[in-house]
Amino acid sequence: MSSSTVPGLCVRPAAASDLAALVRLRDDAARWMLARGITGQWRPGELDEEHFRRIMAYGEVWLAETGGRLAGAWELWWEDEDAWGPQPPVAGYVHRLMVDRGAAAPGTGRALLTAAEHRVAEAGRTWMRLDCLAGNAQLNAYYVDAGYRVVGRKEGKPQPGGPPKSFTLLEKRVG
Repeated sequence: MSSSTVPGLCVRPAAASDLAALVRLRDDAARWMLARGITGQWRPGELDEEHFRRIMAYGEVWLAETGGRLAGAWELWWEDEDAWGPQPPVAGYVHRLMVDRGAAAPGTGRALLTAAEHRVAEAGRTWMRLDCLAGNAQLNAYYVDAGYRVVGRKEGKPQPGGPPKSFTLLEKRVG
C-alpha cells in the first residue's frame, strides 16, 4: 500500500524480522517527546519485542518506509475494552502511532493515520477510534485537527510497564 500524501511513502504489515526496529522506533519517539518536555506519555525501554509480537498475534502492526528506511509505524487493534469497554465490532483502534523524526517527511504522521483509516474501512468497520493522554493538549489538538471528535474520557486505563493513566477518547467515521 502506498500513501499519496507523502511521496515515496509505502506501508506494509510488520513481520517478525521488524521487531527490533519497532522497539528502536518506539524508544526514539519516547526520547523525542521527553526532549520536548512531553512527560507522562512514553518512556524509553517501556516496550520490548514481545509487546509487538503479542500485538501481531491478535491485531496488526504496520510499518511505513521511505527510501528503504523505516519512517513510522502504528498498531491496529480490533477491540480495546481497557479504554472503550465492550463494543460491537464496528471500529478499529489505532495505538502507538510513531514517526521517525530523522527519516520522515513533514505530513508523515497524518499519512500514517490516513492509511490506518483506510485499513479499518477496508475491513468493513465504520469508525476509527483512538485514545490520547488527556494531559497532552498538543496531541489531542492534532487528532481533532485530523477530523477526530472527542467522545469521552477514560480514567485509570492500565498501561504496559507503568501506572494507570487518564485518556481522551476520540473517534472518526471512516466507512
